[in-house]
Amino acid sequence: MKEEMDDCDHPKTYLPRKKRPCLEDSSDDDKPLSKHLYRKRDRNVSPNRADSANDESLQTTITKAVTCEDSDSDVPLLNRNTRSNGNRLYMPISKMKDRIKSEGDSKEGLHVPLLENARKEGNTENDAPGQSPGSQGQEGDTTGNEWWNEPDKHDGTIKWKTLEHNGVLFPPPYAPLPADVKMKYDGIPITLEPEVEEIACFFGEMLDATHYVENPTFRKNFFEDFQKTIKRTSGARNPQGRVLQIETLAKCDFSSIFEYFQMRKAQRKAEPLAQRKEQKAARDALEEPFRLCIWDGQPQKVGNFRIEPPGLFRGRGDHPRNGKVKTRVSPEQVTLNLSKNANVPLPPVGHQWKDIKHDREATWLAMWKGNVNGNYKYVMLAANSNVRGQSDYKKFETSRRLEQHIDRIRHDYQQGLRHELMEIRQLATAMYLIDKLALRAGNEKGEGEADTVGCCSLKYENVTLKPPNTVVLDFLGKDSIRFYDEVGVDRQVFKNFKIFKKFPKKEGDEIFDRLTTSGLNRHLSNYMPGLTAKVFRTFNASFIFSNLLKTIKPEASVTEKVKAYNDANRTVAILCNHKRAITASHSAQIEKLYDREKAIQYELWRRKKMMLSLDPGVREAMGDGYFERDDCLELDWIKEHQISLVEEKRQKIMKKFEADPTRLQQELEIIKQMELDFQEENETGEVQYESKRVSMESTKKRIDRLQKQLEATRAQAENKESNKEVALGTSKMNYIDPRLSVVFSKKFNVPINKLFSKGLQEKFDWAIKSVDESWEF
Repeated sequence: MKEEMDDCDHPKTYLPRKKRPCLEDSSDDDKPLSKHLYRKRDRNVSPNRADSANDESLQTTITKAVTCEDSDSDVPLLNRNTRSNGNRLYMPISKMKDRIKSEGDSKEGLHVPLLENARKEGNTENDAPGQSPGSQGQEGDTTGNEWWNEPDKHDGTIKWKTLEHNGVLFPPPYAPLPADVKMKYDGIPITLEPEVEEIACFFGEMLDATHYVENPTFRKNFFEDFQKTIKRTSGARNPQGRVLQIETLAKCDFSSIFEYFQMRKAQRKAEPLAQRKEQKAARDALEEPFRLCIWDGQPQKVGNFRIEPPGLFRGRGDHPRNGKVKTRVSPEQVTLNLSKNANVPLPPVGHQWKDIKHDREATWLAMWKGNVNGNYKYVMLAANSNVRGQSDYKKFETSRRLEQHIDRIRHDYQQGLRHELMEIRQLATAMYLIDKLALRAGNEKGEGEADTVGCCSLKYENVTLKPPNTVVLDFLGKDSIRFYDEVGVDRQVFKNFKIFKKFPKKEGDEIFDRLTTSGLNRHLSNYMPGLTAKVFRTFNASFIFSNLLKTIKPEASVTEKVKAYNDANRTVAILCNHKRAITASHSAQIEKLYDREKAIQYELWRRKKMMLSLDPGVREAMGDGYFERDDCLELDWIKEHQISLVEEKRQKIMKKFEADPTRLQQELEIIKQMELDFQEENETGEVQYESKRVSMESTKKRIDRLQKQLEATRAQAENKESNKEVALGTSKMNYIDPRLSVVFSKKFNVPINKLFSKGLQEKFDWAIKSVDESWEF
């Protein structure tokens, strides 16, 4: 009777579902859109906007910092009269640090520098608000104190007391093409308005990116926006000056634009080193004011302080908006977030900011809305900042706490799989999938968004059932990356899917039509504060990774340990469906590694032959097989390789001794002797060497080093081939607790730079410094 009830398609209380709110797709990144954003703005912003294409260069439009006359004034900050701050274009970090004042301080002397007030009370010059004397580092030090030793101190909703920064860096205005470089339409050169020409350059510059420019969706979206801009600006004229109608993309010829940009690229590569250094110094000087902000009196690095330049949208996977024009962002679209009494940076001449916020619960410095997807873009602190580090720490600590509740959660959803109520059955089945398959929760999509799917938004057609208990899941997940898996499930889960797919369900209908992501997360929060579906992915990724690392043998070589570490990383990445397209350069990279492997094998063989030349008696001790040439080292390849070795050596010598002709001639004579030695080796089979510099001991040491290089190269090639379609970095950056990698590094004596890139070492500096080899997840 029990089995019959389990198969029953009439669970009780089949209640109508409330309409869901439209939510954005879940993301691996935090999107701190403050609730204050949705308040009605009470500032009057002028609707007049200057044409961005006609802006002066950044060097001339960057303007002076503002000093607020009265932070309590009713006049909005956007519209206040401001005074210049000396002759500086922006507020220097040192000045910000000296003048910043903790909000809510009601003492008189509002504009008296905070540190000046502090000195009156006996504090030292380096003291900052909210800090004890001596706790602040030197100017430019973005690390601050070891906050991970006092994690509870940072759990409040107020993220900062004082915040000051210099705004954002806008991309330079469009520079028109030379008069002789024109797009052609139906074979006729045409003149385009600057706004239209810029869009044509977006497409023309990437003609060699066939993956995009030959994609039908990409071409369709680009041409729609291209045509709209042409019609709006009357921006296409024939040689006689008459307006020309651009009706089909097939007749558009962008080849001259492509050739122009290829020429520019070649010119940049050929520029002298001194000129490139000058250009870099100029860029650094332009970016310098934006690199740091002052957060609660501490200098902190800003991450993405540059406004995204215009271009064509290139989403991952088969995104339906690929090819759409990302329009140029104007200051009127940008909202800044800073202290009430902070200097508000002036926008470029002729423009004004959209809004000025003082939201101390938000961690963003600036934001604007992108035109392609309607998503908000944020300027945040750098990945290695204290604030970002604390956010990561809290995320991974939350996933660690889940282990205390996971057995109870699993027991409950196993019971719920057989519940009489449809809502509870669906909830339990979804929890099963999220826990066992690490599926994202998924959200409903707004009009025009990519039709991606997660667990709660699975459609009828995304699930196929194969008796007795195999479920086939096939859908486009986050970033339009396909998820496909045939997985054996519990018998009751299979029965539930049969119920969820029964008539009148059809294609387009949702499997979990009584479940929402918000409802799922509300249910999870009853078990543990802060528990969401995403925490399950983090927990399972870290838990599985931790167990896999425990299987690695301590006596293995560093190369073997790193390979095992990457294999564990790959297992987690596959679980989380972190895929990527095979790069165009993959084959060339693998070929290069194989060539390096053969070169090492040749050098090994040659050194072994050198041992025979030094002591013929070693053959008997080592055996004939030790000195045999590897099958991959063909004689023709050996001769070609020897020629390349000679040429490589010659080029290095000519470059090194270009200014010393006498020394150059001496070194070239050595190269000639090297050629003769190779010829004699090929004829006699005996390796030529300089007896004074070569001994049996040094030769054996060299062979040992070459053997290690060979193993490392083979492991690198195998690892690259295995990971060609797997994105290891996503799980390592967002889902695997970094402290697991740190413990592995310390416990197995593996250098951390073999596990973490420089960027990850900076991002997870807190993890590297906070745990030892005894820490466990």
